[in-house]
Amino acid sequence: MLHFSRWKTAFIWLAVLISVVIASPNLFTDKQLEGMPNWYKHNKVTLGLDLQGGSHIMLKIERSDIVKERLETIVGDVRTQLRDANIKYSGLAGNGQQIQVRISDPAQYEAAKTALRDLTLPVSSGTLVGTSITEVTMSDGGDSLLRLNLTDDGIAYRLSSAVSQSIEVVRRRVDEVGTTEPLIQRQGSDRIIVQVPGLQDPQRLKSLLNQTAKLSFRMVDTTMPAQEAINGRPPATSEVLYSQDDPPVPYLVERRALVSGDNLVDSQASFNQQNNEPVVTFRFDSRGAQRFAQATQQNVGKPFAIVLDNQVISAPVIREPIIGGSGQISGNFSVQGANDLAVLLRAGALPATLTVVEERTVGPSLGSDSINAGLMASAIGAIGVVIFMFIFYGFFGLLANIALIVNIVMLLAVLSIIGSTLTLPGIAGIVLTIGMAVDSNVLIYERIREEVRSGKPLISSLENGFTRAFATIMDANITTLIVASVLFYMGTGPVKGFAVTLAVGIITTVFTAYTLTAWMFGVWVRKSRPKHLPKGIRTAVFDGKDIPFMRYRRYVFILSGAIMLVCIGGFATKGLNLGIDFQGGSVIEVKAKQGDADIADIRDRLSQLNLGEIQAQGFGTSQDVLIRIQAQDGGENAEQSAITLVRGELEDKYEFRRVEVVGPAVSGDLTLTSTIGIALAMFAIMIYIWVRFEWQFALGAIISMVHDVVFTIGLFVFLGIEFNLTSIAAILTIIGYSLNDTVVIYDRIRENLRRYKKMPISMIIDVSLNQTLSRTILTGLTVMLALLSLYLFGGEVIRSFTFAMLFGVGIGVFSSVYIAAPVLIAFKLRSSGNDAEDEKADAKNGTIGGKDAVGGKPAI
Repeated sequence: MLHFSRWKTAFIWLAVLISVVIASPNLFTDKQLEGMPNWYKHNKVTLGLDLQGGSHIMLKIERSDIVKERLETIVGDVRTQLRDANIKYSGLAGNGQQIQVRISDPAQYEAAKTALRDLTLPVSSGTLVGTSITEVTMSDGGDSLLRLNLTDDGIAYRLSSAVSQSIEVVRRRVDEVGTTEPLIQRQGSDRIIVQVPGLQDPQRLKSLLNQTAKLSFRMVDTTMPAQEAINGRPPATSEVLYSQDDPPVPYLVERRALVSGDNLVDSQASFNQQNNEPVVTFRFDSRGAQRFAQATQQNVGKPFAIVLDNQVISAPVIREPIIGGSGQISGNFSVQGANDLAVLLRAGALPATLTVVEERTVGPSLGSDSINAGLMASAIGAIGVVIFMFIFYGFFGLLANIALIVNIVMLLAVLSIIGSTLTLPGIAGIVLTIGMAVDSNVLIYERIREEVRSGKPLISSLENGFTRAFATIMDANITTLIVASVLFYMGTGPVKGFAVTLAVGIITTVFTAYTLTAWMFGVWVRKSRPKHLPKGIRTAVFDGKDIPFMRYRRYVFILSGAIMLVCIGGFATKGLNLGIDFQGGSVIEVKAKQGDADIADIRDRLSQLNLGEIQAQGFGTSQDVLIRIQAQDGGENAEQSAITLVRGELEDKYEFRRVEVVGPAVSGDLTLTSTIGIALAMFAIMIYIWVRFEWQFALGAIISMVHDVVFTIGLFVFLGIEFNLTSIAAILTIIGYSLNDTVVIYDRIRENLRRYKKMPISMIIDVSLNQTLSRTILTGLTVMLALLSLYLFGGEVIRSFTFAMLFGVGIGVFSSVYIAAPVLIAFKLRSSGNDAEDEKADAKNGTIGGKDAVGGKPAI
């Protein structure tokens, strides 16, 4: 194990060298990297929105818009087909997903069916060659009534096509704003994620993405006044639309478009030469120019309307034919408004309305603060762990610290290679990795000490220590990897960043602890030819304690059960303080531009906006205020309107550093996904432990996990800590850490079960717990040390997350010892070790079998 061939040595250090080269750009600023080769500077880890500022927006295509548009299209097609066939009809209308029409002459009924049959022909799905979808079905309604139904498959096909088209339109609009490296991707069947790092004006981005930008040029219907049409019934071929003025002016406009925005090839913001007002100039393609010239020639002296998203921008009178294929739109624009309209028209129209269902915006100043806080927390945590390991293991601790540094370098290198985005929770994952990285080294070192204490030569002890610790290391880290996988599957944004960092950290930890550390031990053995362990190892203070853990298991069960009932009762009666992730609403973080924040004034000003319950509280410095707004009635658009009102009221005195808006659709999805995620993690871990051990171990692990989850939820309930998506990540990570600890103990119990065939199970467990006591304490302390630095210096955004983790680590250690282990006795893991033998073992006055029990030679 400690002998490495030249090619293995070369491979190890080549991997380390490549990692150093790939990770090193992260030490320099973008300005310092300007002169470097592209292959080098592009290896820098991308910072998430919470670290560099920017906007994360989730857009949803409204299915109702797709259905409405298809209904209108089919109704128009039915009208055209029947008129072309000279078939008389009445009652043509669409409702829900159905269109119906009555044929006036029963003798023409079959001819009508033949004329409309083309509408029911399948269309190619575009996803798989040879597949087709029936969008419309036709049925007989009786009494010469024909019904055409839109199929669910057809609507799903149109929805998918609309999402694909919308992604391209959104990408063109975002690119026009001039942002760098935006992320635009599909999520699910009807949603689009837009992430724009470094964006300074998120409100402008939202306004660009919110508009459908369907432009059309239509004639104004002058057959009756608009007010008469509003009071009575407008002609079937016309509709009433309103202008963008304040107050809006009604116009009676023909439904038929002379020319649509699809025929535009360019649009630019400019100024009217006569009055110097901002306008938007446009230019048609050849077909559009021809149609526009023909329409203006035929309607000289008549007004026509320029309509954008069913609003009249302007309605000028056609003074003369416009034959050049170009023109201009005026409408009391601001310079910014003219620019934005030009962007919208150039990018093209969206096929349906996009609703903002989730928004997370971070100002650049908060991003800078988060970077500083994360770096400080990471540095303090790493220094604390390094000092801790050196104090307890001396020279061995020095080797572990070298492996830890290489581990962090390799972690950053892998994150750079896979193009991962580093978020603030991702930094938390790095800090947690620092705390957990030494666990593998501790397992190996304690195994080595046990081998030496049993009388084996040092070289043999070193070999056996690495070999026997390997299975335990793999089992413990695979369970945590399962949790990271579930977090990645169910998480979004920052939570996914945490999951990726945690997963990569596990892989690099196993490599550095088992391969690099072994190589350094091999070099030490060849150079020094040691006969004894180095004197700096101080973990012998945990030896020979012979603590009778199992003697008190019944009392602990009763106490834990009582606390669990209290937690469940509190959850049922008091409930969780749910954050906006689960109940919708808005959270806004503001900072006073001058002096201290006036929280009372903020409450008074916002209470006048009629937004329901509003909470404003100070945090951090005296300039910082956190504002919570309850979920608004009226759906996702109402949430956005609330943010706009708050901005208008406060932005004169306060800087908006962070905005999070979650609509009801997203909050409902997150609740379901989180529940599934926790259940899936527990099930996957249970299956793994069942396969690796026995069914009693699997059930013991599940009971221990349930214990940890209930205790952690009780913490949130009784302390009133906000429960959000990162809280779910905290719970799953606690489960992973607890299982890591439990698996180490289970592995030793299984080993002792094979070694001592007749020993009572309660004594086996006590022996195993005492043998792994030093590892349990040291790993728990290093992890808590890293988390404590994150809690104290990591900033407000993840403070509740790290507090729950600190609590969870302690509960995880407790449950591994007093829940997961004694459950094996209740499930009668060893049938030969009956209750009477266990009772005798428990009755011994604190003696597990003498001092030799911990050393591996128990007296029975």
